[in-house]
Amino acid sequence: MSRSVNRIVTIGLVALLPACASMRHAAVKNTSKTFKTVVVDAGHGGKDSGAYRRYGPPEKVVALDVAQRLNRKLRESQLKTVMTRDSDVFIELNDRVAIENAQKNAIFVSIHFNDSRRRGVRGFETYYHSGPSFDLANGIQQKLITIPNSKNGGVHTANFRVLRNATCPAVLVECGYLSNRSEGNQTRDWEYRELLADRIAEAIVEQRYGAGVYHGSQQTAAQSPQPETPTGLTPGAERH
Repeated sequence: MSRSVNRIVTIGLVALLPACASMRHAAVKNTSKTFKTVVVDAGHGGKDSGAYRRYGPPEKVVALDVAQRLNRKLRESQLKTVMTRDSDVFIELNDRVAIENAQKNAIFVSIHFNDSRRRGVRGFETYYHSGPSFDLANGIQQKLITIPNSKNGGVHTANFRVLRNATCPAVLVECGYLSNRSEGNQTRDWEYRELLADRIAEAIVEQRYGAGVYHGSQQTAAQSPQPETPTGLTPGAERH
Protein backbone atom coordinates (compact mmCIF):
# COMPACT_ATOMS: atom_id res chain seq x y z
CA MET A 1 0.00 0.00 0.00
CA SER A 2 1.39 3.39 -0.96
CA ARG A 3 2.05 6.10 1.61
CA SER A 4 -0.71 8.31 0.17
CA VAL A 5 -3.31 5.54 0.36
CA ASN A 6 -2.13 4.63 3.85
CA ARG A 7 -2.55 8.26 4.91
CA ILE A 8 -6.10 8.41 3.47
CA VAL A 9 -7.09 5.24 5.33
CA THR A 10 -5.64 6.62 8.59
CA ILE A 11 -7.54 9.90 8.20
CA GLY A 12 -10.73 7.98 7.51
CA LEU A 13 -10.35 5.86 10.65
CA VAL A 14 -9.68 8.92 12.79
CA ALA A 15 -12.80 10.58 11.41
CA LEU A 16 -14.89 7.56 12.39
CA LEU A 17 -13.72 7.52 16.01
CA PRO A 18 -16.27 10.06 17.34
CA ALA A 19 -19.09 8.19 15.66
CA CYS A 20 -17.92 4.88 17.11
CA ALA A 21 -17.66 6.41 20.55
CA SER A 22 -21.22 7.73 20.38
CA MET A 23 -22.51 4.31 19.32
CA ARG A 24 -21.38 2.83 22.63
CA HIS A 25 -24.23 4.61 24.39
CA ALA A 26 -27.91 4.25 23.59
CA ALA A 27 -29.67 7.33 22.30
CA VAL A 28 -31.40 9.46 24.91
CA LYS A 29 -35.15 9.74 24.45
CA ASN A 30 -36.30 13.24 25.28
CA THR A 31 -39.03 12.64 27.83
CA SER A 32 -38.34 15.90 29.68
CA LYS A 33 -41.86 17.21 28.99
CA THR A 34 -43.81 13.96 28.91
CA PHE A 35 -42.40 11.84 31.74
CA LYS A 36 -44.73 10.06 34.13
CA THR A 37 -42.07 8.40 36.30
CA VAL A 38 -39.20 9.89 38.26
CA VAL A 39 -36.33 7.60 39.25
CA VAL A 40 -35.03 9.02 42.54
CA ASP A 41 -31.46 7.95 43.24
CA ALA A 42 -29.96 8.40 46.71
CA GLY A 43 -26.20 8.47 46.21
CA HIS A 44 -23.82 5.99 47.86
CA GLY A 45 -25.12 3.68 50.63
CA GLY A 46 -24.02 0.64 52.61
CA LYS A 47 -20.26 0.19 52.51
CA ASP A 48 -19.94 3.40 50.47
CA SER A 49 -20.40 6.35 52.84
CA GLY A 50 -19.56 9.01 50.28
CA ALA A 51 -18.32 12.32 51.69
CA TYR A 52 -17.88 12.23 55.48
CA ARG A 53 -16.80 15.38 57.28
CA ARG A 54 -17.20 16.48 60.88
CA TYR A 55 -19.57 19.33 60.05
CA GLY A 56 -22.29 17.13 58.57
CA PRO A 57 -23.53 13.53 58.64
CA PRO A 58 -22.20 10.95 56.16
CA GLU A 59 -23.29 11.71 52.61
CA LYS A 60 -25.05 8.35 52.24
CA VAL A 61 -27.33 9.19 55.21
CA VAL A 62 -28.30 12.72 54.28
CA ALA A 63 -28.67 11.87 50.57
CA LEU A 64 -31.13 9.11 51.44
CA ASP A 65 -33.10 11.40 53.72
CA VAL A 66 -33.47 14.10 51.05
CA ALA A 67 -34.29 11.46 48.43
CA GLN A 68 -37.04 9.99 50.62
CA ARG A 69 -38.53 13.43 51.18
CA LEU A 70 -38.35 14.15 47.46
CA ASN A 71 -39.99 10.81 46.72
CA ARG A 72 -42.91 11.65 49.02
CA LYS A 73 -43.40 15.11 47.51
CA LEU A 74 -43.41 13.78 43.95
CA ARG A 75 -45.97 11.13 44.83
CA GLU A 76 -48.14 13.81 46.42
CA SER A 77 -47.89 15.62 43.08
CA GLN A 78 -49.32 12.55 41.31
CA LEU A 79 -46.05 11.42 39.73
CA LYS A 80 -44.97 7.80 39.82
CA THR A 81 -41.59 7.25 41.48
CA VAL A 82 -38.98 4.51 41.64
CA MET A 83 -36.17 4.69 44.20
CA THR A 84 -32.86 3.01 43.43
CA ARG A 85 -32.47 2.46 47.18
CA ASP A 86 -34.77 3.14 50.13
CA SER A 87 -32.44 2.00 52.92
CA ASP A 88 -28.75 1.93 53.81
CA VAL A 89 -27.67 -0.56 51.14
CA PHE A 90 -24.94 -0.46 48.52
CA ILE A 91 -26.15 -0.37 44.92
CA GLU A 92 -23.63 -0.77 42.11
CA LEU A 93 -23.54 2.03 39.54
CA ASN A 94 -24.42 -0.36 36.73
CA ASP A 95 -27.46 -1.51 38.71
CA ARG A 96 -28.56 2.09 39.15
CA VAL A 97 -28.25 2.56 35.38
CA ALA A 98 -30.28 -0.60 34.80
CA ILE A 99 -33.03 0.67 37.09
CA GLU A 100 -33.26 4.06 35.38
CA ASN A 101 -33.21 2.59 31.87
CA ALA A 102 -35.87 -0.01 32.72
CA GLN A 103 -38.48 2.70 33.21
CA LYS A 104 -40.60 3.94 30.34
CA ASN A 105 -41.29 7.64 29.90
CA ALA A 106 -39.11 8.62 32.85
CA ILE A 107 -36.44 11.00 34.11
CA PHE A 108 -33.63 10.30 36.56
CA VAL A 109 -32.58 12.51 39.49
CA SER A 110 -29.59 11.55 41.64
CA ILE A 111 -29.15 13.19 45.06
CA HIS A 112 -25.64 13.82 46.40
CA PHE A 113 -23.69 16.15 48.67
CA ASN A 114 -20.30 17.57 47.82
CA ASP A 115 -16.86 17.64 49.42
CA SER A 116 -13.71 19.73 49.08
CA ARG A 117 -10.35 20.04 50.79
CA ARG A 118 -10.98 23.78 50.83
CA ARG A 119 -13.48 24.42 53.60
CA GLY A 120 -14.51 27.76 52.14
CA VAL A 121 -15.96 26.15 49.01
CA ARG A 122 -19.76 25.93 49.09
CA GLY A 123 -22.82 26.09 46.87
CA PHE A 124 -25.32 24.03 44.91
CA GLU A 125 -24.23 22.37 41.67
CA THR A 126 -26.27 20.39 39.15
CA TYR A 127 -24.79 18.09 36.51
CA TYR A 128 -26.07 16.61 33.24
CA HIS A 129 -24.63 14.78 30.24
CA SER A 130 -27.11 14.78 27.36
CA GLY A 131 -28.74 17.75 25.66
CA PRO A 132 -32.29 16.68 26.63
CA SER A 133 -31.20 16.80 30.29
CA PHE A 134 -30.16 20.45 30.34
CA ASP A 135 -33.55 22.03 30.98
CA LEU A 136 -34.18 19.73 33.94
CA ALA A 137 -30.74 20.42 35.40
CA ASN A 138 -31.10 24.16 34.96
CA GLY A 139 -34.61 24.16 36.43
CA ILE A 140 -33.46 22.36 39.57
CA GLN A 141 -30.47 24.66 39.97
CA GLN A 142 -32.63 27.77 39.63
CA LYS A 143 -35.00 26.56 42.34
CA LEU A 144 -32.22 25.61 44.74
CA ILE A 145 -30.56 29.00 44.57
CA THR A 146 -33.77 30.65 45.78
CA ILE A 147 -32.92 29.23 49.21
CA PRO A 148 -31.74 32.16 51.38
CA ASN A 149 -27.96 32.62 51.62
CA SER A 150 -27.32 29.95 49.01
CA LYS A 151 -24.49 30.11 46.50
CA ASN A 152 -24.88 29.24 42.84
CA GLY A 153 -22.20 26.70 41.90
CA GLY A 154 -23.63 26.43 38.39
CA VAL A 155 -24.93 23.83 35.96
CA HIS A 156 -22.21 21.66 34.43
CA THR A 157 -21.77 18.74 32.08
CA ALA A 158 -20.26 15.59 33.62
CA ASN A 159 -19.31 12.10 32.51
CA PHE A 160 -20.75 10.30 35.55
CA ARG A 161 -21.83 6.78 34.64
CA VAL A 162 -25.44 7.24 35.76
CA LEU A 163 -25.66 10.24 33.45
CA ARG A 164 -23.72 9.17 30.36
CA ASN A 165 -25.37 5.72 30.20
CA ALA A 166 -28.91 6.96 30.77
CA THR A 167 -31.44 6.58 27.97
CA CYS A 168 -33.68 9.22 29.51
CA PRO A 169 -33.00 12.79 30.75
CA ALA A 170 -30.78 12.39 33.82
CA VAL A 171 -29.27 14.84 36.30
CA LEU A 172 -27.14 14.67 39.41
CA VAL A 173 -27.70 17.26 42.13
CA GLU A 174 -24.97 18.24 44.59
CA CYS A 175 -26.97 19.71 47.49
CA GLY A 176 -24.10 21.61 49.10
CA TYR A 177 -20.70 20.86 50.63
CA LEU A 178 -20.47 18.73 53.77
CA SER A 179 -16.90 20.02 54.09
CA ASN A 180 -18.16 23.58 54.55
CA ARG A 181 -18.99 24.53 58.14
CA SER A 182 -22.22 26.37 57.26
CA GLU A 183 -23.62 23.93 54.71
CA GLY A 184 -22.45 20.88 56.62
CA ASN A 185 -24.20 22.05 59.78
CA GLN A 186 -27.37 22.89 57.86
CA THR A 187 -27.70 19.33 56.62
CA ARG A 188 -28.17 18.17 60.22
CA ASP A 189 -31.46 20.09 60.36
CA TRP A 190 -34.53 18.24 59.09
CA GLU A 191 -36.18 21.54 58.13
CA TYR A 192 -33.32 22.32 55.78
CA ARG A 193 -33.42 18.85 54.23
CA GLU A 194 -37.16 19.28 53.75
CA LEU A 195 -36.50 22.58 52.01
CA LEU A 196 -33.96 21.00 49.66
CA ALA A 197 -36.43 18.28 48.71
CA ASP A 198 -39.19 20.85 48.23
CA ARG A 199 -37.16 22.98 45.82
CA ILE A 200 -36.08 19.96 43.77
CA ALA A 201 -39.65 18.62 43.67
CA GLU A 202 -40.97 22.01 42.56
CA ALA A 203 -38.50 22.09 39.66
CA ILE A 204 -39.42 18.57 38.56
CA VAL A 205 -43.18 19.17 38.69
CA GLU A 206 -42.84 22.47 36.81
CA GLN A 207 -40.65 20.77 34.22
CA ARG A 208 -43.52 18.38 33.54
CA TYR A 209 -46.61 20.51 33.99
CA GLY A 210 -45.47 24.14 33.80
CA ALA A 211 -44.79 27.04 36.14
CA GLY A 212 -47.09 27.62 39.08
CA VAL A 213 -48.46 24.09 39.12
CA TYR A 214 -46.54 22.77 42.12
CA HIS A 215 -48.58 22.78 45.30
CA GLY A 216 -46.06 21.32 47.70
CA SER A 217 -46.39 22.05 51.34
CA GLN A 218 -48.31 25.28 51.83
CA GLN A 219 -47.00 25.24 55.36
CA THR A 220 -43.63 26.51 56.39
CA ALA A 221 -40.97 23.88 56.95
CA ALA A 222 -41.35 24.34 60.69
CA GLN A 223 -45.04 23.43 60.46
CA SER A 224 -44.68 20.45 58.19
CA PRO A 225 -44.81 16.94 59.65
CA GLN A 226 -41.46 15.48 60.60
CA PRO A 227 -40.64 12.01 59.24
CA GLU A 228 -38.76 9.49 61.33
CA THR A 229 -35.16 10.63 61.68
CA PRO A 230 -32.58 8.28 60.09
CA THR A 231 -29.57 7.23 62.10
CA GLY A 232 -26.88 9.90 62.06
CA LEU A 233 -29.20 12.88 61.65
CA THR A 234 -30.30 15.37 64.25
CA PRO A 235 -34.03 15.22 65.08
CA GLY A 236 -36.33 18.20 65.35
CA ALA A 237 -35.33 21.72 64.43
CA GLU A 238 -32.12 21.70 66.38
CA ARG A 239 -29.24 23.50 64.71
CA HIS A 240 -25.53 23.31 65.48
